[in-house]
Amino acid sequence: MYKTGDYIHQASNGLCMVEEVSTLDFDGVDRNALYYRLSPVGKAGSTVFIPVEKSDKTTRYAMTMEEAEALIEDMPSVETLWIPEERARERLYKEALLSMDYHNWVKIIKTVYVRKLSRQARGQKVTSRDEEYLRKAEERLYAELAHALGRNKENMEAYILEKIEGSMEKI
Repeated sequence: MYKTGDYIHQASNGLCMVEEVSTLDFDGVDRNALYYRLSPVGKAGSTVFIPVEKSDKTTRYAMTMEEAEALIEDMPSVETLWIPEERARERLYKEALLSMDYHNWVKIIKTVYVRKLSRQARGQKVTSRDEEYLRKAEERLYAELAHALGRNKENMEAYILEKIEGSMEKI
């Protein structure tokens, strides 16, 4: 069970802070059930309530500094989600985002980047769907990495590229 002040990742809302664990006094809600009151990070004034009983399927602890550093180090070896059929790829993107697995978010980012380069080489623009999933994956990934590393989310892409380029030079 999470405690007040814990940072967690919630499948639909991304990085959140646990504000309170309590019962709810709303019509149509089991008044004996415990709920987490969450504040999504970066969304001032937003509040999310999720039942403690069902939270194991939709939440996990936010990544640690060690996990964040290991993920950045592993990024060059993370595979893409290469599926040529648009609808199948979109389904895979959706599943990857909701999986709460940050490796899957990296897969989305890498896939869209590779597709973008390929399309540009043929004189085409990146699709709006790819851009949408890229934005969502980057938002989730950068928010968690920034939190874990004590850095600014807006600078995460540059930080990652610097770390990856630095590790590639050592090889």
